[in-house]
Amino acid sequence: MPIFVVLIVVSLSFYVFYKTKFFRTKRPMEKQWISSKSSMALGSFVFFFGLNQLFLFRSNVSTIVGVIFILVGGLSLWAGYRAYKYYLPLAIEEAKELNR
Repeated sequence: MPIFVVLIVVSLSFYVFYKTKFFRTKRPMEKQWISSKSSMALGSFVFFFGLNQLFLFRSNVSTIVGVIFILVGGLSLWAGYRAYKYYLPLAIEEAKELNR
């Protein structure tokens, strides 16, 4: 499935982008906010890789590995989204305080 390959590459590139941004920022709440976005990008990478594994090969082992990757990626996406929602207002408040 070529669409999964594109989604895998895009999510991996977002992960690298956010990790680079994470190491360049100095603000603590903004760091956590960017870390949650990179966690979501990594989770989507693992999720799409698991989906691709299910469609690419038709063996029992690849099905089990695909399901495990889908579960781990989905949980990482969910945890990253929850952290994103938590740190977003704190990062906005931190940016307002430092820009005064």
